[in-house]
Amino acid sequence: MNFSDSEIVGAIITEYNYETTTELSQADIIFVNTCSIRDNAEQRVRKRLSEFRALKKKKPGLIIGVLGCMAERLKEQLLEEEKMVDMIVGPDAYRDLPHLIQSAEDGRKAINVLLSLEETYADINPVRLTGNGVSAFISIMRGCENFCSYCVVPYTRGKERSRNPKTIVDEATGLFEQGYREITLLGQNVNSFTWKDDGISFAHLLHSVASVNPLLRVRFATSHPRDLSDELLNVMASKDNICKSIHLPVQSGSTRILKLMHRDYTRDWYMERIEAIRRFMPGCAISTDVIAGYSSETEEDHQYTLSLMEWAAFDYAYMFAYSERPNTLAAKKHPDDVPGTVKSRRLQEIINLQQGLSLRSNLRDIGKTFEVLTESVSRRSKVQLSGRNSQNKMVVFPRHDYQPGDYVHIKIQDCTAATLRGEVVKAVGR
Repeated sequence: MNFSDSEIVGAIITEYNYETTTELSQADIIFVNTCSIRDNAEQRVRKRLSEFRALKKKKPGLIIGVLGCMAERLKEQLLEEEKMVDMIVGPDAYRDLPHLIQSAEDGRKAINVLLSLEETYADINPVRLTGNGVSAFISIMRGCENFCSYCVVPYTRGKERSRNPKTIVDEATGLFEQGYREITLLGQNVNSFTWKDDGISFAHLLHSVASVNPLLRVRFATSHPRDLSDELLNVMASKDNICKSIHLPVQSGSTRILKLMHRDYTRDWYMERIEAIRRFMPGCAISTDVIAGYSSETEEDHQYTLSLMEWAAFDYAYMFAYSERPNTLAAKKHPDDVPGTVKSRRLQEIINLQQGLSLRSNLRDIGKTFEVLTESVSRRSKVQLSGRNSQNKMVVFPRHDYQPGDYVHIKIQDCTAATLRGEVVKAVGR
């Protein structure tokens, strides 16, 4: 989502005769687009800002701006603590950037952190920053109203609001015509998308976007288990170009902890949704998020998480130790009482289990043939290409004369826990 927002920022400022650069030394303005979901993310921003302090000493006119969730959460506090920061801009205030830049150039501190009930940036044509010309993000909604007890997102990104579906389909069509072959629909809770004027649900939208062209792959992230309907699963199963991969954060395998987290589902309910995915799409990959050491988590709760992971056999996961965020419901009502050493040990057990599950999943793919969308030259070898299959697994294969954007059929011959390796069976085209 932050990457998508950065593309929106790029589009807004280039309309005012600014241009982007990949060289810090050439920049007159540096924006840091921030995340507040965990303390570690904010600490990395602080470290980055300290690096920019040296740049500003060499170039006094350099403007530093902090954008996004951290700007929204800390507001004036950032200006006081980070003296070299000139601009503080929340995620709904990017249209005001040209005016704010002017204020900063005039030597004034510039701040706009007003949240909006309507802003979706639907009319903005993002500047694509990925560089591969194959994959792109489309933000279809903003904000969140789930108020999970540990999460700052509803406070930093505001109320949930969806884009007009026509603008989304038009953006997908334009990307395909420009040569893009894969798009990812983004939202804090993407499957709660709804356009009430026409009664359009996320399932309807997904079908419309996938109908742009059968050569356009469609992915989406992130899903809340509560909103993963059978209607949506049926649409996914009905369209070959909707990728068979679902990211379904569980956070904990303990119903008691899930209740404290305000996740609005139980362990059994989540397991039923996993079974539904397997029923509609037997080969679908499922990934998840897991939090270790949430407030009051016992060893029994932790074992519930491990057993659910083993049962679900997740293909991969994002795993974190619980990080208390200020002013959330958890910070106010549920003391962060699990010792750091216990959190670390539990997290490591979760990571070890998932590495085994991921390797087991990839070993099952050896001998199978997948259609892979070529994305780029492999990071480790210029004589190999890499791309992902429908299940969102990275596949590495010999380069030959294939190009990014080509579809190729790859027979898997080897793997690690993170990557599949294989040989080309045949090229499919673009």
